Amino acid sequence: MSGGDAIPEFSKAKSGGDGQEVSLTNLSAFASGPGIKSGAEVAAILAVAVVIIGGIELALRIFHVPQYIMPPPSSVAYALFDEFPLIAPHLGYTLVELVSGFAIGAIVGLVMAAVITQFPFAEKIVAPYILILVTTPMLALVPLLILRFGFGYTPRIIAVALAAGPMVMINAATGFRRVDNAKIALARSYGATTLQIFWKIRAPMALPMILVGLMIGAIFGLLTAVGAEMVGGGFGLGNRLTSYSSMIQMPQFFAVVLILSTLGILIYVLFFLIGKKWASWET
Repeated sequence: MSGGDAIPEFSKAKSGGDGQEVSLTNLSAFASGPGIKSGAEVAAILAVAVVIIGGIELALRIFHVPQYIMPPPSSVAYALFDEFPLIAPHLGYTLVELVSGFAIGAIVGLVMAAVITQFPFAEKIVAPYILILVTTPMLALVPLLILRFGFGYTPRIIAVALAAGPMVMINAATGFRRVDNAKIALARSYGATTLQIFWKIRAPMALPMILVGLMIGAIFGLLTAVGAEMVGGGFGLGNRLTSYSSMIQMPQFFAVVLILSTLGILIYVLFFLIGKKWASWET
């Protein structure tokens, strides 16, 4: 097509609002977060954290709560730094499972979302199986996967992929459909093909929902990886949880829980920052 008949670009629009609520279900969650705007806010956040952690520490010591029931935060912090050289390799194993399974599940989920939005008949065929995957706890399949593939990485990676893929697919498909029909009609009037419409309109405008699906899929993948490690195998953070709880080493147990919580927060922050940079418009 000539320069005057170029397909209009719709991916450059910017959101004009500030202070939108950040949530997993808000399509504009990645556009702009509440943010930390001053040193006073940082000080207030730190002060609240100190009060909560200090209050828990004080209460546990005043009431002489045994460590095997609930260790004080100071013991958890000490265990984290003391045991981290032993925990670090297991953290690496869990990350390998998470990244590998999530990559497979995300790619398959995105491809399936594109297919079912372009070919409605395919959705009628695939939808029942996706519903089964979404409603079936993947941990229930881990023993079967272990029997088939052994105690190595393979069953865990498969479980993570099965947990992450449907989440990515559902959110991506929702994003692909939530496109202004007027924009598609305008593009068609310029002679755009179905593929051009998909790449120039549907995909860019669906990016916020795609990122939401990737975030949820990654978090579900992390939970599934840890659960699979608890079910069977001799490595991974889930294995450490089982081992420490069986030996009633609760400070070490909560240290691993703290690491897992940090991973979940990092996943959220990562996709929030990606979305804030690349999907900062209102759909």
